[in-house]
Amino acid sequence: MTDFAPTQTLSFPGDPVPARQGVDVLLPLAAPQRKARLLVVDDQPIHLQVLYRALAGECQMFMANSCEQALRVCREQLPDLVLLDVVMPDMDGFEVLQQLKAQPETADIPVIFVTAHGGEEIETQCLQAGAVDFIPKPVNPNVVKARVRTHLTLKFQSDFLRDMAFMDGLTAVSNRRHFDERLALEWGRAQRTGSALSLVLLDVDFFKAYNDHYGHQAGDDCLRQIASLLKAELRRPTDLVARYGGEEFVCLLPDTAHDDALVLAERMLRAVRGAQMAHLFSDVAPVVTVSLGVATREGLDTSGRAAYLLALADAQLYLAKRTGRAKVCGARLPANGGPGALT
Repeated sequence: MTDFAPTQTLSFPGDPVPARQGVDVLLPLAAPQRKARLLVVDDQPIHLQVLYRALAGECQMFMANSCEQALRVCREQLPDLVLLDVVMPDMDGFEVLQQLKAQPETADIPVIFVTAHGGEEIETQCLQAGAVDFIPKPVNPNVVKARVRTHLTLKFQSDFLRDMAFMDGLTAVSNRRHFDERLALEWGRAQRTGSALSLVLLDVDFFKAYNDHYGHQAGDDCLRQIASLLKAELRRPTDLVARYGGEEFVCLLPDTAHDDALVLAERMLRAVRGAQMAHLFSDVAPVVTVSLGVATREGLDTSGRAAYLLALADAQLYLAKRTGRAKVCGARLPANGGPGALT
């Protein structure tokens, strides 16, 4: 896809096109280290062009000229903020907002309604529907920029607080609560779309012996270093590493086929062993090692539950430990697989 240059006239093909990146929005420390993603939805090219010119220097922009297209962009790109016209040819903005609120992965995306229909009644209707703000047409570019900055600031502060609540205090990766929520979301998405979903569950080999002989402070340092090594092996922002409990970690890998998940698990295995953390009380090696279990669900099968995928990863981890440790074992979740399919 081609980026827009600031001097180009906007064109609107069938798929939304991200705008050329400009200067970052000035946000507080809670802002992520990336440009804010802004989706503008309007069926009139001139209105899209006005908003693009006002905001392209501050955000990574996505443009949609239909509600169906807007919903697709929200599912695929998860924008930080949406500017949404109320009156659209295929469905109105209220229905779009209702559909966004109905899906867990898009429910928290803030929406600002932009419409030519002014007055207290329509403004009240917009806010009661769940919009965070209301901007009347014709828009004032300076007002739009100010309100977008305000709501992006609020969004990133909210994200920051949520991330703090979802972070493991020792290792600074995600905690079990965050993993459980993300697994439920990604499982639902994989069932709807038929995309692959993989898990890597890993355990530090002979960690009790490590703690007993080197001390708990050294054990904490070991877990922190392992968490950092695992995180460094992830390549995509949608991938997640979390502390599962004690010396166990789990990696959630959306849109990842089984063979690719096995490759990643092998990289993690080598990364931990390659760190050369001394462990003279291990029965496997004189350095710290990990055992890993990989599980993948693939295809359009809508049966089963996310717990089955986790149980399969746990069974593969147990197999790796039972057959020598410091290795990777993996399996695919059978179609229509339930607990009985894991034995």
